[in-house]
Amino acid sequence: MRNTIGLGVAGNFAHHLEQAGELKDFENVVTKEENAPKGIFPFYLPNSKSFLGLYPIGHEKLELPTYEANAQVEPEVAILFDIEYTDAFEVASLTAKKFTAFNDCTIRKEGAKKISEKKSWCANSKGMANEWIAIDKFEEGGVMDNFHLCSFVKRDGTLHPYGVDAPLLGYSYFYQKLQNWLIEKMNEQKDFGPLEDIAEHLKATNYPKQALVSIGATAYAEFGENNYLQSKDEIFVVVYDKRKGSTGIEPAEDKVILHQIVQ
Repeated sequence: MRNTIGLGVAGNFAHHLEQAGELKDFENVVTKEENAPKGIFPFYLPNSKSFLGLYPIGHEKLELPTYEANAQVEPEVAILFDIEYTDAFEVASLTAKKFTAFNDCTIRKEGAKKISEKKSWCANSKGMANEWIAIDKFEEGGVMDNFHLCSFVKRDGTLHPYGVDAPLLGYSYFYQKLQNWLIEKMNEQKDFGPLEDIAEHLKATNYPKQALVSIGATAYAEFGENNYLQSKDEIFVVVYDKRKGSTGIEPAEDKVILHQIVQ
């Protein structure tokens, strides 16, 4: 994954940006459809000399910033895409290979000019499960139809729902619509407001062959909306097959769990 560009999608689940207090950041960003995501942002740029060149993804622990910061779990699904380029080095196609549970942990930072400034601060500022689920086809009728995403934080021995339990089909943009939109943004998104020129990042990172894309955070449950992370909290982001009827944090077949301890 260290040679794979890390990109995130902003605003792909209803109400998340409002709850996170970030809707104002995008007030001048115009989208083609009312429910369209606002844009994409980098959280990891391989071999970059900027702060985004530090690989930020951990599997077992989440480190809070050394300075005072309000950090929240952003429970997401991450998809690994193969990238094909044209002769002119534009993104020609994306092929979805596999998916997993992801924590795009974010600090609520006043005055940040870019989304990326809130996304990466150390080697364990993100979280990703070790297990993956292969994608048979990235379209309706495929394996992802049946999966849900939920998340919890355990504090002082009590388990609290952090994000709402949501079907992956509840993403505003998903499957071919998301894929087409990602290609468009990777080629055409400009440096504007909180967004960045992704084509320039692809060029600067020598046109990576794969992209790890966190496709958007769910809306928050009451505890998640009103509580920032604290040291010793335990984070659980769970992707599970609804047909198995196995919600919660207990390991089960066809379930992927990211479990992190906050430090």
